[in-house]
Amino acid sequence: MRTLRAFTAAGAAALLAASATGTATAAPSPPPAPTAQLTDTQVDAAVKRLDATVADMMRRTGVPGVSVAVVHDDEVVYLKGFGLRRVGDPAAVDPDTVFQVASLSKPISSTVAAGVLKEPADFDRHADLPGLTLKDPWVTSHVTPADLLSHRSGLPDHAGDLLEDLGYDQAYILDHLRLAPLSPFRASYAYTNFGFTAGAEAIARSRGATWQKLSADTLFKPAGMTHTSTEFKAFVDSPDHAATHVKGADGTWIPRFVRDPDAQSPAGGVSSTARDMSRWLRLQLSGGTLDGKRIIPADTLARTHLPEIVSQPPASPTGRTGFYGLGWNVGYDDAGRLRLSHSGAFELGANTSVSMLPLEKLGIVVLTNGAPVGLPDAVAADFFDTAEHGKPTTDWLALTDALYAQINAEGRSPTDYARPPAGAKPAGEDSAYTGTYDNPYYGKATVAATSEGKLTLSLGPEPMVFPLTHYDGDTFSFETAGENAVGRTGVFFSPADHTVRIEYLDTDHLGTFTGG
Repeated sequence: MRTLRAFTAAGAAALLAASATGTATAAPSPPPAPTAQLTDTQVDAAVKRLDATVADMMRRTGVPGVSVAVVHDDEVVYLKGFGLRRVGDPAAVDPDTVFQVASLSKPISSTVAAGVLKEPADFDRHADLPGLTLKDPWVTSHVTPADLLSHRSGLPDHAGDLLEDLGYDQAYILDHLRLAPLSPFRASYAYTNFGFTAGAEAIARSRGATWQKLSADTLFKPAGMTHTSTEFKAFVDSPDHAATHVKGADGTWIPRFVRDPDAQSPAGGVSSTARDMSRWLRLQLSGGTLDGKRIIPADTLARTHLPEIVSQPPASPTGRTGFYGLGWNVGYDDAGRLRLSHSGAFELGANTSVSMLPLEKLGIVVLTNGAPVGLPDAVAADFFDTAEHGKPTTDWLALTDALYAQINAEGRSPTDYARPPAGAKPAGEDSAYTGTYDNPYYGKATVAATSEGKLTLSLGPEPMVFPLTHYDGDTFSFETAGENAVGRTGVFFSPADHTVRIEYLDTDHLGTFTGG
């Protein structure tokens, strides 16, 4: 296959030859713009299938509660709740039940940013980012809101998330991003909740407002999103809110955890209802207007829908490239139509999804109160597949469930710490390990001996205490906790140089603590 350079040279040579012989060559026409293809009848058929689709997927997964909204041609054509707000409580989910939407917060927050900034080019102005410091001074002096809202700043994947799990607040986490190693600026994609948060919070600071006030004044109040907030307190204080659920050891769903995402509020802290989200969908699909009123400038909103970085290179020659825009996954289907989407997932008990075909003025949002098993993404995929083909062409739930299972397996240690090796060496004396260790990124770690002769590891500003289990020699393990838990992880002591390395904190080589 000829390269682009070869093709360009050949094309230029052909034009020169034609000119020399006095013949004219017409310039090639661009391909026709994609056109809307879905009829009202097709959309209606997909809508009519939704009740059965959601009920079936809830039966297969056991997810306790679901709420769904569909918008088409600026009308809410479907709005319904299913199941329970909380297992063990008879209160039912309805269109006004408040859910944590997790990372579906990102396209909502980029909508706010589009309403604050004066013109699309403002996303590219460094002046809108006061007070942010990254490891490379040059990157610090050039990084823009667009870089941070599209995950192309060079920050490592999920930078700062483990600090949040340990209990550090937003100010500490954003300040310590300066210690995170950077990959090539604007040439690499890595999904970072706190990079996104840094961009949004900097926009708020530059306007002298909190992110919640900016969001409420710019979007929530003007759009009539009366039950939407970026603050955890508003979610838990709502009398009609969906508790978060995880699967217990017996496979049943239980409301075991409470997830406070205030530290990463713009990236994952929004709570909302299906009804409010339907209003946001209408605004998105109408270019920033709602009920005849301009809420968000059309050009800055359109900028959020453009590709900024390749997020998923094609897996095969016939595969399509996935992009990330400003808070959106951006793709194009076989018909050339723009597809916008985003999922949200809390391992501690929430899973959400939004998908839109702007050309068709069609969008769906699915909110659930269960840890991610793929239900929201599958409902959306089944809906669009049915609209396009009259029926689903695959079992979307099996596909999305397998994808989430694969994601959940990432980051787990290759070592099975529950099974020490044959001939494991004994541990040293407790005194070889106990003491206080410091780390510039993760702060203080304290190893102490209990009265029962066991060791514990304490981490975080209000120390979380983890019992240590001996594995082999100077190696121990503990069970991780929090949103980013990865099962058992290794703790490697080096008494000779008074250091301890914690495996799951060391992905970016920041996990070594030094004793005094």
